[in-house]
Amino acid sequence: MRRAATWPRSLLAILWRLLVGWGLVLAVVATMGLTLGALGREVGALRAEDGVDRALVAHRTPVLDDVTSDFSQLANTGAIIATMLVAAVTLQRVLHRSRESLFVAAATWGQSMVFLATTALVDRPRPRVTHLDRAPPTSSFPSGHTGAAIALYAALAVVVLRRTRRRWLRVVSVTLLVAVPLLVGLSRLYRGMHHPSDVAGSVVCAGLTLAVSYVVVLRRPLPEDE
Repeated sequence: MRRAATWPRSLLAILWRLLVGWGLVLAVVATMGLTLGALGREVGALRAEDGVDRALVAHRTPVLDDVTSDFSQLANTGAIIATMLVAAVTLQRVLHRSRESLFVAAATWGQSMVFLATTALVDRPRPRVTHLDRAPPTSSFPSGHTGAAIALYAALAVVVLRRTRRRWLRVVSVTLLVAVPLLVGLSRLYRGMHHPSDVAGSVVCAGLTLAVSYVVVLRRPLPEDE
């Protein structure tokens, strides 16, 4: 006879699968970062990145400085953690179950863990332009702000798509949620904090972490389903 699932057993199984998945994502993202570091400026596309950074610097204005600062702050560690906690509690209260809250938390924390591990393995310098923010001691690859925003807001967009029936509400909500990480990524480039390939790396990091969280959490039976 099959033993009934319990929360401790289910959570341990989820954690184990997430750790394996995050390890695979780390292997992919770290390899990408190390490859970029090894290639340096030997590839034309990577040399062209300097032109993108310089062009954005040339178009800086006081208004854009303020706007991009606001979007950067929206994706800093404190803001991401606070938003994730509020979202998780709200989803639990509204949906009366834990699956979606676990998914949002797994995507957000997973991306953070992979990001931190990657920056410990990859040491890529930041663009050689004037930085509008104080550079943290982490590698330029990948963009932590962009990755965190993608993981959190894309996870919320997935929940909206799965749980909202009204089409207009889905379209409006998903559009706004997807716009946040896009604007964060552009802001980090504008402020001279990352190369375009750093932002691309964060898309890969967050996208794969989101996929792992989706498969492990949203598609796995939980005690609340019985």
